[in-house]
Amino acid sequence: MHSSHRSKPRFIMKALLSACLTALFSLQLHADFASDQMKEFEAYKKSQEDAFKEYQEAQMKAFEDYKKEIGAIWEEPKLSSQKSWVSYADDKKSRSNVDFEKETITIETIAKSPNEAAQNLKIALAKAVTIDTKTVQKTDPLEKRLAQIKKPDDVVDAPLKAEPILSTVIFDKPPTQESVKEYVEAKVTPKEIKIEASQKLPHERVYKIEVPLPKDAMVKRSQLFEETVRKHAKIQKLPTPLVFAIIHTESCFNPRARSHVPAYGLMQIVPKTAGMDTYQYLYNEKKLVSANYLYDSTNNITMGSAYLHILYYNYLKEVKDPESKLYCAIAAYNTGAGNVAC
Repeated sequence: MHSSHRSKPRFIMKALLSACLTALFSLQLHADFASDQMKEFEAYKKSQEDAFKEYQEAQMKAFEDYKKEIGAIWEEPKLSSQKSWVSYADDKKSRSNVDFEKETITIETIAKSPNEAAQNLKIALAKAVTIDTKTVQKTDPLEKRLAQIKKPDDVVDAPLKAEPILSTVIFDKPPTQESVKEYVEAKVTPKEIKIEASQKLPHERVYKIEVPLPKDAMVKRSQLFEETVRKHAKIQKLPTPLVFAIIHTESCFNPRARSHVPAYGLMQIVPKTAGMDTYQYLYNEKKLVSANYLYDSTNNITMGSAYLHILYYNYLKEVKDPESKLYCAIAAYNTGAGNVAC
Protein backbone atom coordinates (compact mmCIF):
# COMPACT_ATOMS: atom_id res chain seq x y z
CA MET A 1 0.00 0.00 0.00
CA HIS A 2 2.80 2.40 0.95
CA SER A 3 4.71 1.58 -2.26
CA SER A 4 1.60 2.20 -4.34
CA HIS A 5 1.18 5.63 -2.76
CA ARG A 6 4.78 6.54 -3.71
CA SER A 7 4.27 5.50 -7.35
CA LYS A 8 1.23 7.74 -7.91
CA PRO A 9 3.11 11.06 -7.72
CA ARG A 10 5.73 9.65 -10.09
CA PHE A 11 3.03 8.58 -12.50
CA ILE A 12 1.37 12.01 -12.28
CA MET A 13 4.72 13.76 -12.79
CA LYS A 14 5.47 11.62 -15.85
CA ALA A 15 2.01 12.35 -17.24
CA LEU A 16 2.43 16.08 -16.64
CA LEU A 17 5.92 16.04 -18.17
CA SER A 18 4.63 14.13 -21.18
CA ALA A 19 1.76 16.60 -21.58
CA CYS A 20 4.14 19.56 -21.29
CA LEU A 21 6.51 18.08 -23.84
CA THR A 22 3.58 17.38 -26.19
CA ALA A 23 2.33 20.95 -25.75
CA LEU A 24 5.81 22.37 -26.32
CA PHE A 25 6.24 20.20 -29.40
CA SER A 26 2.84 21.31 -30.66
CA LEU A 27 3.70 24.96 -30.03
CA GLN A 28 7.02 24.52 -31.83
CA LEU A 29 5.26 22.90 -34.78
CA HIS A 30 2.78 25.78 -34.84
CA ALA A 31 5.60 28.32 -34.60
CA ASP A 32 7.52 26.55 -37.37
CA PHE A 33 4.38 26.43 -39.50
CA ALA A 34 3.69 30.13 -38.86
CA SER A 35 7.32 30.93 -39.64
CA ASP A 36 7.15 28.93 -42.86
CA GLN A 37 3.91 30.68 -43.79
CA MET A 38 5.49 34.08 -43.10
CA LYS A 39 8.53 33.16 -45.20
CA GLU A 40 6.28 32.01 -48.03
CA PHE A 41 4.25 35.22 -47.81
CA GLU A 42 7.40 37.38 -47.77
CA ALA A 43 8.79 35.43 -50.75
CA TYR A 44 5.48 35.85 -52.59
CA LYS A 45 5.37 39.55 -51.73
CA LYS A 46 8.94 40.03 -52.96
CA SER A 47 8.23 38.15 -56.18
CA GLN A 48 5.19 40.37 -56.79
CA GLU A 49 7.16 43.52 -56.04
CA ASP A 50 9.96 42.36 -58.32
CA ALA A 51 7.47 41.58 -61.09
CA PHE A 52 5.85 45.01 -60.72
CA LYS A 53 9.27 46.69 -60.69
CA GLU A 54 10.16 44.91 -63.95
CA TYR A 55 6.79 45.95 -65.38
CA GLN A 56 7.38 49.59 -64.44
CA GLU A 57 10.91 49.48 -65.84
CA ALA A 58 9.58 48.06 -69.11
CA GLN A 59 7.04 50.89 -69.20
CA MET A 60 9.72 53.51 -68.59
CA LYS A 61 11.87 52.00 -71.33
CA ALA A 62 8.91 52.16 -73.73
CA PHE A 63 8.41 55.83 -72.81
CA GLU A 64 12.08 56.64 -73.29
CA ASP A 65 12.28 54.77 -76.61
CA TYR A 66 9.17 56.53 -77.85
CA LYS A 67 10.53 59.88 -76.71
CA LYS A 68 13.77 59.26 -78.64
CA GLU A 69 11.79 58.43 -81.76
CA ILE A 70 9.81 61.67 -81.37
CA GLY A 71 13.07 63.54 -80.77
CA ALA A 72 14.28 62.45 -84.19
CA ILE A 73 11.37 64.41 -85.72
CA TRP A 74 10.55 67.17 -83.23
CA GLU A 75 12.95 69.62 -81.62
CA GLU A 76 11.00 69.30 -78.36
CA PRO A 77 9.67 65.74 -77.82
CA LYS A 78 6.59 66.39 -75.68
CA LEU A 79 4.66 63.70 -73.82
CA SER A 80 1.59 63.86 -71.58
CA SER A 81 2.04 65.27 -68.08
CA GLN A 82 -0.14 66.01 -65.06
CA LYS A 83 -1.95 68.91 -66.69
CA SER A 84 -1.50 68.29 -70.39
CA TRP A 85 -2.56 65.51 -72.72
CA VAL A 86 -0.29 65.02 -75.75
CA SER A 87 -1.16 62.69 -78.59
CA TYR A 88 0.68 61.92 -81.84
CA ALA A 89 -0.43 60.61 -85.20
CA ASP A 90 0.90 57.20 -86.22
CA ASP A 91 3.66 58.79 -88.33
CA LYS A 92 4.53 61.10 -85.37
CA LYS A 93 4.53 64.14 -87.69
CA SER A 94 1.31 65.61 -86.29
CA ARG A 95 0.50 66.14 -82.62
CA SER A 96 -2.10 67.72 -80.37
CA ASN A 97 -1.35 69.17 -76.95
CA VAL A 98 -4.31 69.97 -74.71
CA ASP A 99 -3.12 72.11 -71.81
CA PHE A 100 -5.85 71.84 -69.16
CA GLU A 101 -4.22 74.46 -66.93
CA LYS A 102 -3.79 77.14 -69.61
CA GLU A 103 -7.00 75.92 -71.33
CA THR A 104 -5.56 75.79 -74.83
CA ILE A 105 -5.30 73.24 -77.63
CA THR A 106 -2.07 73.41 -79.63
CA ILE A 107 -2.00 71.47 -82.90
CA GLU A 108 1.27 71.07 -84.80
CA THR A 109 2.26 69.26 -87.96
CA ILE A 110 5.43 68.89 -90.00
CA ALA A 111 4.63 69.10 -93.69
CA LYS A 112 6.09 69.94 -97.10
CA SER A 113 3.33 72.32 -98.23
CA PRO A 114 0.66 74.63 -96.76
CA ASN A 115 -2.12 72.49 -98.26
CA GLU A 116 -0.77 69.30 -96.69
CA ALA A 117 -0.33 71.13 -93.39
CA ALA A 118 -3.87 72.54 -93.36
CA GLN A 119 -5.30 69.08 -93.97
CA ASN A 120 -3.18 67.54 -91.19
CA LEU A 121 -4.11 70.30 -88.75
CA LYS A 122 -7.82 69.86 -89.42
CA ILE A 123 -7.64 66.09 -88.92
CA ALA A 124 -5.68 66.44 -85.67
CA LEU A 125 -7.99 69.14 -84.27
CA ALA A 126 -11.14 67.18 -85.15
CA LYS A 127 -9.71 64.15 -83.38
CA ALA A 128 -8.67 66.12 -80.28
CA VAL A 129 -12.12 67.65 -79.71
CA THR A 130 -14.14 64.47 -80.30
CA ILE A 131 -12.10 61.50 -79.09
CA ASP A 132 -13.02 59.71 -75.82
CA THR A 133 -10.79 58.07 -73.24
CA LYS A 134 -11.42 54.51 -74.43
CA THR A 135 -10.55 55.37 -78.04
CA VAL A 136 -7.37 57.10 -76.90
CA GLN A 137 -6.30 53.95 -75.11
CA LYS A 138 -6.96 51.82 -78.20
CA THR A 139 -5.53 54.09 -80.90
CA ASP A 140 -2.75 56.22 -79.40
CA PRO A 141 0.64 54.96 -80.69
CA LEU A 142 2.30 55.09 -77.26
CA GLU A 143 -0.64 53.46 -75.48
CA LYS A 144 -0.68 50.63 -78.04
CA ARG A 145 2.99 50.06 -77.33
CA LEU A 146 2.46 50.06 -73.56
CA ALA A 147 -0.45 47.63 -73.92
CA GLN A 148 1.95 45.03 -75.33
CA ILE A 149 3.89 44.91 -72.04
CA LYS A 150 2.66 41.97 -69.97
CA LYS A 151 1.22 42.99 -66.61
CA PRO A 152 2.09 40.94 -63.49
CA ASP A 153 -0.62 38.42 -62.64
CA ASP A 154 -1.53 40.08 -59.35
CA VAL A 155 -2.06 43.59 -60.75
CA VAL A 156 -5.70 44.70 -60.78
CA ASP A 157 -6.69 45.91 -64.23
CA ALA A 158 -9.92 47.37 -65.60
CA PRO A 159 -11.34 48.18 -69.02
CA LEU A 160 -11.74 51.88 -69.67
CA LYS A 161 -15.13 53.48 -70.10
CA ALA A 162 -15.65 55.75 -73.09
CA GLU A 163 -15.64 59.10 -71.31
CA PRO A 164 -15.55 62.42 -73.20
CA ILE A 165 -12.42 64.53 -72.95
CA LEU A 166 -13.25 67.77 -74.78
CA SER A 167 -16.48 67.18 -76.70
CA THR A 168 -18.73 68.35 -73.84
CA VAL A 169 -16.58 71.46 -73.47
CA ILE A 170 -16.59 72.39 -77.17
CA PHE A 171 -20.11 71.36 -78.20
CA ASP A 172 -23.44 71.98 -76.46
CA LYS A 173 -24.77 68.62 -77.67
CA PRO A 174 -23.19 65.41 -79.04
CA PRO A 175 -21.19 66.54 -82.08
CA THR A 176 -22.20 65.53 -85.59
CA GLN A 177 -19.87 65.25 -88.55
CA GLU A 178 -21.22 68.58 -89.80
CA SER A 179 -20.76 70.42 -86.49
CA VAL A 180 -17.19 69.12 -86.15
CA LYS A 181 -16.38 70.20 -89.71
CA GLU A 182 -17.83 73.64 -89.08
CA TYR A 183 -15.78 74.02 -85.88
CA VAL A 184 -12.54 72.88 -87.52
CA GLU A 185 -12.97 75.08 -90.60
CA ALA A 186 -13.48 78.10 -88.36
CA LYS A 187 -10.31 77.42 -86.36
CA VAL A 188 -7.87 76.29 -89.05
CA THR A 189 -7.52 79.33 -91.28
CA PRO A 190 -4.40 80.66 -93.04
CA LYS A 191 -4.16 83.71 -90.77
CA GLU A 192 -4.17 81.52 -87.62
CA ILE A 193 -1.42 79.16 -88.82
CA LYS A 194 2.11 79.97 -87.64
CA ILE A 195 4.98 78.60 -89.72
CA GLU A 196 8.63 77.99 -88.83
CA ALA A 197 11.48 75.91 -90.19
CA SER A 198 11.83 72.34 -88.98
CA GLN A 199 15.06 71.86 -87.02
CA LYS A 200 15.04 68.09 -87.60
CA LEU A 201 13.69 67.73 -91.14
CA PRO A 202 15.40 70.43 -93.25
CA HIS A 203 13.12 70.22 -96.30
CA GLU A 204 9.90 70.56 -94.27
CA ARG A 205 8.25 73.15 -92.03
CA VAL A 206 6.38 73.14 -88.74
CA TYR A 207 2.83 74.50 -88.96
CA LYS A 208 1.03 75.36 -85.72
CA ILE A 209 -2.32 76.67 -84.50
CA GLU A 210 -3.40 77.51 -80.95
CA VAL A 211 -7.07 77.25 -80.08
CA PRO A 212 -8.35 78.59 -76.76
CA LEU A 213 -10.91 76.49 -74.92
CA PRO A 214 -14.22 78.15 -73.99
CA LYS A 215 -14.13 80.31 -70.85
CA ASP A 216 -16.35 77.87 -68.96
CA ALA A 217 -14.23 74.84 -69.93
CA MET A 218 -13.06 74.10 -66.38
CA VAL A 219 -16.60 74.23 -65.00
CA LYS A 220 -17.89 71.91 -67.73
CA ARG A 221 -15.01 69.49 -67.17
CA SER A 222 -15.68 69.39 -63.42
CA GLN A 223 -19.39 68.76 -64.00
CA LEU A 224 -18.56 65.43 -65.67
CA PHE A 225 -17.29 64.14 -62.33
CA GLU A 226 -19.60 65.96 -59.92
CA GLU A 227 -21.84 63.00 -59.08
CA THR A 228 -18.90 60.68 -58.40
CA VAL A 229 -17.06 63.29 -56.33
CA ARG A 230 -20.11 64.05 -54.18
CA LYS A 231 -20.81 60.35 -53.64
CA HIS A 232 -17.32 59.44 -52.48
CA ALA A 233 -16.75 62.61 -50.49
CA LYS A 234 -19.85 61.65 -48.50
CA ILE A 235 -18.74 58.02 -48.09
CA GLN A 236 -15.29 59.10 -46.86
CA LYS A 237 -16.65 61.92 -44.63
CA LEU A 238 -14.84 64.63 -46.57
CA PRO A 239 -15.92 68.09 -47.74
CA THR A 240 -16.88 67.90 -51.42
CA PRO A 241 -14.94 71.11 -52.24
CA LEU A 242 -11.78 69.47 -50.85
CA VAL A 243 -11.98 66.58 -53.32
CA PHE A 244 -12.64 68.99 -56.20
CA ALA A 245 -9.70 71.15 -55.06
CA ILE A 246 -7.36 68.15 -55.01
CA ILE A 247 -8.41 67.18 -58.55
CA HIS A 248 -7.93 70.75 -59.75
CA THR A 249 -4.48 70.99 -58.12
CA GLU A 250 -3.27 67.58 -59.22
CA SER A 251 -4.53 67.44 -62.82
CA CYS A 252 -6.81 70.39 -63.69
CA PHE A 253 -9.38 67.71 -64.60
CA ASN A 254 -7.07 66.06 -67.16
CA PRO A 255 -8.31 62.44 -67.35
CA ARG A 256 -5.08 61.37 -69.09
CA ALA A 257 -2.82 62.89 -66.44
CA ARG A 258 0.48 61.10 -65.91
CA SER A 259 3.43 62.35 -63.87
CA HIS A 260 7.06 61.21 -63.95
CA VAL A 261 6.64 59.39 -60.58
CA PRO A 262 4.53 57.83 -62.22
CA ALA A 263 1.12 58.79 -60.85
CA TYR A 264 -2.05 58.41 -62.92
CA GLY A 265 -5.41 60.02 -63.54
CA LEU A 266 -7.46 62.86 -62.10
CA MET A 267 -6.23 62.55 -58.51
CA GLN A 268 -2.71 61.35 -59.42
CA ILE A 269 -2.58 57.99 -57.64
CA VAL A 270 0.80 56.24 -57.36
CA PRO A 271 0.13 52.47 -57.66
CA LYS A 272 2.94 51.28 -55.38
CA THR A 273 2.22 53.61 -52.44
CA ALA A 274 -1.14 55.34 -52.14
CA GLY A 275 -2.70 52.89 -54.58
CA MET A 276 -1.72 49.80 -52.60
CA ASP A 277 -2.68 51.25 -49.20
CA THR A 278 -6.00 52.49 -50.51
CA TYR A 279 -6.92 49.26 -52.29
CA GLN A 280 -6.35 47.39 -49.03
CA TYR A 281 -8.47 49.91 -47.12
CA LEU A 282 -11.31 49.66 -49.65
CA TYR A 283 -11.27 45.94 -50.50
CA ASN A 284 -9.25 44.23 -47.73
CA GLU A 285 -6.62 43.06 -50.19
CA LYS A 286 -3.09 44.42 -50.65
CA LYS A 287 -2.88 44.69 -54.42
CA LEU A 288 -1.31 46.91 -57.04
CA VAL A 289 -3.49 48.58 -59.65
CA SER A 290 -2.66 49.30 -63.29
CA ALA A 291 -2.54 52.61 -65.14
CA ASN A 292 -5.71 51.58 -67.00
CA TYR A 293 -7.47 51.06 -63.68
CA LEU A 294 -6.51 54.57 -62.57
CA TYR A 295 -7.36 56.26 -65.88
CA ASP A 296 -10.98 55.29 -65.18
CA SER A 297 -12.41 58.39 -63.51
CA THR A 298 -14.66 56.47 -61.10
CA ASN A 299 -11.84 54.23 -59.89
CA ASN A 300 -9.54 57.21 -59.56
CA ILE A 301 -11.95 59.37 -57.57
CA THR A 302 -12.91 56.36 -55.40
CA MET A 303 -9.26 55.74 -54.52
CA GLY A 304 -8.27 59.41 -54.21
CA SER A 305 -11.14 60.13 -51.80
CA ALA A 306 -10.34 57.02 -49.78
CA TYR A 307 -6.67 57.99 -49.58
CA LEU A 308 -7.65 61.42 -48.25
CA HIS A 309 -9.76 59.62 -45.63
CA ILE A 310 -6.80 57.43 -44.61
CA LEU A 311 -4.56 60.48 -44.27
CA TYR A 312 -7.04 62.58 -42.31
CA TYR A 313 -8.63 59.96 -40.05
CA ASN A 314 -5.81 57.41 -39.65
CA TYR A 315 -2.30 58.70 -40.33
CA LEU A 316 -2.97 62.15 -38.86
CA LYS A 317 -5.34 61.17 -36.05
CA GLU A 318 -2.97 62.58 -33.41
CA VAL A 319 -3.39 66.09 -34.84
CA LYS A 320 -6.26 67.45 -32.77
CA ASP A 321 -6.90 70.83 -34.38
CA PRO A 322 -9.25 70.21 -37.37
CA GLU A 323 -7.82 73.04 -39.47
CA SER A 324 -4.23 71.98 -38.88
CA LYS A 325 -5.19 68.37 -39.63
CA LEU A 326 -6.82 69.46 -42.90
CA TYR A 327 -3.70 71.36 -44.00
CA CYS A 328 -1.51 68.41 -43.04
CA ALA A 329 -3.75 66.01 -45.01
CA ILE A 330 -3.53 68.22 -48.10
CA ALA A 331 0.26 68.43 -47.79
CA ALA A 332 0.52 64.69 -47.14
CA TYR A 333 -1.59 63.91 -50.21
CA ASN A 334 0.96 65.66 -52.37
CA THR A 335 4.22 64.74 -50.68
CA GLY A 336 3.44 61.64 -48.57
CA ALA A 337 2.41 61.18 -44.94
CA GLY A 338 5.95 60.33 -43.86
CA ASN A 339 7.32 63.66 -45.07
CA VAL A 340 4.58 65.61 -43.26
CA ALA A 341 5.19 63.63 -40.05
CA CYS A 342 8.85 64.57 -40.18
